[in-house]
Amino acid sequence: MDREAREHYSVVIQAKDMAGQVGGLSGSTTVNITLTDVNDNPPRFPQKHHQLYVPESAQVGSAVGKIKANDADIGLNADIKYTIVNGDGSGVFSISTDKDTREGILSLKKPLNYEKKKLYTLNIEGANTHVDFHFSHLGPFKDTTMLKIIVGDVDESPLFTLPSYVLDVYENAEIGTIIGSVTAHDPDSANILVRYSIDHNEEEEKYFNIDVITGDIKTAKILDREETPWHNITVTASEIDNADLISHVPVAVRVLDVNDNPPELIREYDVVVCENAKPGQVIHTVSATDKDNTGNGPRFHFSLDETQSMNPNFTLRDNEDNTASILTRRRRFSRTTQELYYLPILISDGGIPSLSSSSTLTISVCACDRNGRVRTCHAEAFLSSAGLSTGALIAILLCVVILLAIVVLFITLRRSKKEPLIISEEDVRENVVTYDDEGGGEEDTEAFDITALRNPSAAEELKYRRDVRPEVMSTPKHQPPSNQDTLDVKEFLRHRLAEADLDSSGPPYDSLQTYAYEGHRSEAGSISSLDSIATHSEQDYTYLDDWGPEFKKLAELYGDIEPERTT
Repeated sequence: MDREAREHYSVVIQAKDMAGQVGGLSGSTTVNITLTDVNDNPPRFPQKHHQLYVPESAQVGSAVGKIKANDADIGLNADIKYTIVNGDGSGVFSISTDKDTREGILSLKKPLNYEKKKLYTLNIEGANTHVDFHFSHLGPFKDTTMLKIIVGDVDESPLFTLPSYVLDVYENAEIGTIIGSVTAHDPDSANILVRYSIDHNEEEEKYFNIDVITGDIKTAKILDREETPWHNITVTASEIDNADLISHVPVAVRVLDVNDNPPELIREYDVVVCENAKPGQVIHTVSATDKDNTGNGPRFHFSLDETQSMNPNFTLRDNEDNTASILTRRRRFSRTTQELYYLPILISDGGIPSLSSSSTLTISVCACDRNGRVRTCHAEAFLSSAGLSTGALIAILLCVVILLAIVVLFITLRRSKKEPLIISEEDVRENVVTYDDEGGGEEDTEAFDITALRNPSAAEELKYRRDVRPEVMSTPKHQPPSNQDTLDVKEFLRHRLAEADLDSSGPPYDSLQTYAYEGHRSEAGSISSLDSIATHSEQDYTYLDDWGPEFKKLAELYGDIEPERTT
């Protein structure tokens, strides 16, 4: 039986009793028979020759075609494995099996080039993966076919000779120096000319230019290796008649070092020498650095500046390991004599040509203990060595400021306290004139003569006590023009008032003039208790009516006082 010819059968079976005689009973049933498959059919290609067209622009790894062998079996018996057994294209193409469709998928392993090879031939075999040994005599269970692959010509982008480029240039190269070139060509048979350009980022500086025809790359700016040692650019090549066909290649530019940076001290050093230092003592070690690379930098050479006279205090020793030691040349230093010393140092590198630079070390003289530990160098060092913290120093300064503020405030208050400008009415002085005005300074000390306000008879050279009556009266220096016995005080005051009003050099109009004039004895006699020792009776002041209302008012103000003083 052949399943491939007929897979299903139906059989009707009838059973009768009574040995099938007439009158007997019968029954029937249907039996469905399905044939199971065995691998008794090998795979077969529908034709012995196949042909496939593949363009040269096909990408590597992509599927470029399919091929299939037929097998009449089903299930596992129909599984087929495809292989390339020989042919000139076995290294360019590969084939695999699609388990669902049982097709052979042809893929590209290497890029195609129409200009180099236009045709490939492959022998492909399809074989069953499962073979039943009972039917092995029916084999072989495989088949082969020949596949011709035709490569199609496509207008391709320019092709660079290298996948990437690395170019070198010295950092001191002038602008326009050619540092190298890139080359690309049209892979098509037409061999169309190629144009070159550099892809510049908008934020990237243009350090290089390229010749659009030759592909020569030139410098557009002065390069600095210490700033940027590498530059990465991208060069684009395109066909002249078709700008859409372009290709790119990365170009790395390495900037070579030139000895253009002199060496210098690695940092600013704080060098200290102790007052009790000894000759030949190493007080510090310095190091240098160079921005150039190792070829133009180390090793460094240290020396003292030869243009200056020999330093009697310090010297320098090159340790030949890119460091130098500072040594003392004499014994003992004194801060009071000289607190700071300056030592010029000359540093040169090992480049060609060699570069050098000069640096000056500042050496401070400090007080040290026996072990060489610094105790103090100046005021700040003394405070720090005393163990005072920053907070304690701030507190001390704050207290000093507060004390100074209190002293300044006290002095200001003392100076702002002035003497009273007007003497109390109860403080009666002799020949005292008080002014409530401001003078003109030192140049105005003689602007007003106080003696002009006195009564001529009162300007006596010698003064006597009021509680003792003098026996001898002194003779006044200035005699009034009229007789003092007949002197009218009211008329005198009126006369003085007129003189003060007319005197432009006198005090201003708002000044206060106090007269302390003692007149001559009154005809009524003294009413003072000093004249009468035995009696202390109250006095009668009716006699004041003869002097006028002005002096009567004075008596009311001053109370019980002497007539001489009242007048």
